[in-house]
Amino acid sequence: MRRFYWGLVLVPLAILAVLYLYPLGTVLWLSVTEPRPGLQNFARLTESAALQRILWNTARISIITTVVALIAGYAIAYALVHMQGTRRTIMLAGLLASFWLSVLIRSFAWLTLLQSRGVINSSLMGIGVIDAPLPLVRNEFGVILGMVHYMIPYAALPIFASMASMDQRLVPAARSLGAGGWQAFRRVFLPLSLPGVLSAAVLCFIFSLGFYVTPALLGGGRVIMVAEYIAVQIQETLNWGLGTMLATTLLLSVLLLLAAVSRLVDMRTLFGAK
Repeated sequence: MRRFYWGLVLVPLAILAVLYLYPLGTVLWLSVTEPRPGLQNFARLTESAALQRILWNTARISIITTVVALIAGYAIAYALVHMQGTRRTIMLAGLLASFWLSVLIRSFAWLTLLQSRGVINSSLMGIGVIDAPLPLVRNEFGVILGMVHYMIPYAALPIFASMASMDQRLVPAARSLGAGGWQAFRRVFLPLSLPGVLSAAVLCFIFSLGFYVTPALLGGGRVIMVAEYIAVQIQETLNWGLGTMLATTLLLSVLLLLAAVSRLVDMRTLFGAK
């Protein structure tokens, strides 16, 4: 029986090693061996102003996306936790249904809405609100809007789970003791929901760092994030050393972020394992 259990564990680990760890190790190896052995690829992070600009753009857009998604997700989760019955079921089903749409379809939908002759600009010009199309796409605004739209469910669901696990009698108890509505929310409800907010922030930021399709389509080549730049280096210029170095840097950044967060909270609690 013990051998059977070990087989159940070792077989998935072997598959994981072949399909994931080996390619990952290859990427790490190429980052320090192409075009020649050494750390010259990583040295370009401090020497190249273009690389620094791309990394800064990626970090800034990811932070903005995370903050906006958290605000929208918190509002949705707050509404969900205070709904009952059919209304909660319908709203939750609508939130979950968004996972069925691929990021490519979402990006093309936003492109249709936001482009110069899209639905929004055509409607505003048709009713006389504007005389010329607004620059809603092929810039940071369009990229952030598309990314926020994709990340809202990832923000709302962890926050909702945290809120739903709270004792819902605490806020009425605070109100009965003389606290106002805002005071009860700020001193009771908000602190108790912070674990969900933190887990949602980590998820949104990590996902945002690796966005590729949305910036490529809605940015129109004018807003370059690190994932798109990696794809260009590997698929078009065949600069494997630089591309794998950036991929390694992105991976290490995520691991360092998780390590920093783990110093503040228990990661098992953060992701719902405890």
